[in-house]
Amino acid sequence: MVQLNEIAYFTNDVPGMQAFYERLLGTGPIAVSEGMAIFMAGQTKLFIHRTYVPEEGELPPENHVAFRVGDVDAACEQLLLAGLTIERPPQDYYWGRSAYLRDPDGHLIELIAGADRP
Repeated sequence: MVQLNEIAYFTNDVPGMQAFYERLLGTGPIAVSEGMAIFMAGQTKLFIHRTYVPEEGELPPENHVAFRVGDVDAACEQLLLAGLTIERPPQDYYWGRSAYLRDPDGHLIELIAGADRP
């Protein structure tokens, strides 16, 4: 089953974005640090991240949506068979196993494995 897991926004003004979403959602973040704030909107996380200059091989600070799947590797195999292109194949990150692709308009899509992690 595929489920919307998160929406990630990158900004140079984390405090301003945090204040806006606190007012919009009527609640504070479930986690906050100098460079990020995480809100819950139902079962979906809204990540506010500070923009950064990526180092070689590092993920770019790009707005994206993430879908949770049971098995990222199997999902990527199915998508490849369906004719889609995987931009970044499955890899383990500190938040879990993820892969990345783009929709026809170029929007970044993350596939993340397993349980929801704030």
